[in-house]
Amino acid sequence: MASLHSLSSFISVTLTLVILFVHPAFSVSIRRALEHQTVQTGFRITLDHVDSAKNLTKFQRVQRGIKRGQHRLEKLSAMALAATSDNSEVEAPVHAGSGEFLMNMAIGTPPKTFSAIIDTGSDLIWTQCKPCKQCYDQPTPIFDPKKSSSFSKISCKSQLCEALPSSTCQDDACQYFYQYGDYSTTEGVMATETFTLGDSDDKVSIPKIGFGCGSDNEGDGFSQGAGLVGLGRGPLSLVSQLKEPKFSYCLTSIDNSKTSTLLLGSPASVNSTQSSEAIKTTPLIRNPSQPSFYYLSLEGISVGDTRVPIDTKIEDDGSGGLIIDCGTTISYLFGNVFSKIKKAFISQTKLAVDDSGATGLDLCFTLPSDTSEVEIPKLVFHFKGADLDLPAENYIVADSTSGVLCLAMGSSGTSGMSIFGNIQQQNFLVTHDLKKETLSFVPTQCDQL
Repeated sequence: MASLHSLSSFISVTLTLVILFVHPAFSVSIRRALEHQTVQTGFRITLDHVDSAKNLTKFQRVQRGIKRGQHRLEKLSAMALAATSDNSEVEAPVHAGSGEFLMNMAIGTPPKTFSAIIDTGSDLIWTQCKPCKQCYDQPTPIFDPKKSSSFSKISCKSQLCEALPSSTCQDDACQYFYQYGDYSTTEGVMATETFTLGDSDDKVSIPKIGFGCGSDNEGDGFSQGAGLVGLGRGPLSLVSQLKEPKFSYCLTSIDNSKTSTLLLGSPASVNSTQSSEAIKTTPLIRNPSQPSFYYLSLEGISVGDTRVPIDTKIEDDGSGGLIIDCGTTISYLFGNVFSKIKKAFISQTKLAVDDSGATGLDLCFTLPSDTSEVEIPKLVFHFKGADLDLPAENYIVADSTSGVLCLAMGSSGTSGMSIFGNIQQQNFLVTHDLKKETLSFVPTQCDQL
């Protein structure tokens, strides 16, 4: 093999890529801290990947996620462009769209259990409701508000109704309309209900959570669940309504059948006694034009021994910037930035580039048939105040059947925003501190949390 500039800038990877570059002892200590915490408020909720029940390889799951994410990326770019224009003819704002993870909850009195997609790129909580004008097939019975003693419609003058991006009034009941990035829509009446959250013995019932009771729900973007739970920064989201200053999630590897975890409230806190070197914290940035999203300041990306400087500042017109998003599978970077990352990978990876375009990924290499191990450059994201050194499985996927090794990142084109996707976040405890307006990454074995 050709000489390398710096062995420390490379990672040796087996072709199956079943390697976890985490810190087991630290992960266990985080788990034990959470187990022995005296939880005053908050919840621990199990998350399932939308493809977890399917018999798929990691490569196949990534490809399916990319297809779902393309609509989301296109709409995010369109939203960013819309923010730069003075077009007043837009009928209703469009939101990021469906996500990649499901959470179980219960609604009503008596409670009825259903699963919903979590989405850090939108705010509204909603589920399908009877009587249906248009409802898609869902895995659990559709909620019937007439059978719940705690169901109450929201007045048109309420703060939650006024927070809706698009609403009308009918018999003093607030009617909502919400459109997502994959062109799916939900429409119905806004109401309050008792929601039951948490796993097993930790379930807690919370009254008067505002949600959309959707009687007209169109599109195929939500078929995995019975609705959606927005975790964005706006007043309609679950985290805003609960007034919990922190939430965290810990996503297992995409090829792992084990569940991931969402933590709300006090369980979401990072144990401050741990090594400051292990906890990477960076500021959360606000964009007035896109207030629901969690923006981060990315200053550069290192590929092996090459650092590519990046300017992801939010422009005065609201365009640009980088969001962290659990609902997008791979990371997307501005076209000119991604081209530099791609060039650096090609120059430092001693494999032939695969130009077939058959994988759906922007950069792939041909795997030699006579080797069981290859070396790839390390990848480090340099956020403001936090250098995030990614393990190989968080940015490389391989498929021995088609004989390719691919970078799990892509180009977002010449407009729109950049996205830090969920593959890059796997096996990190990702904590959003909404009071301090920071986001922290802690290396964690998420299937042991």
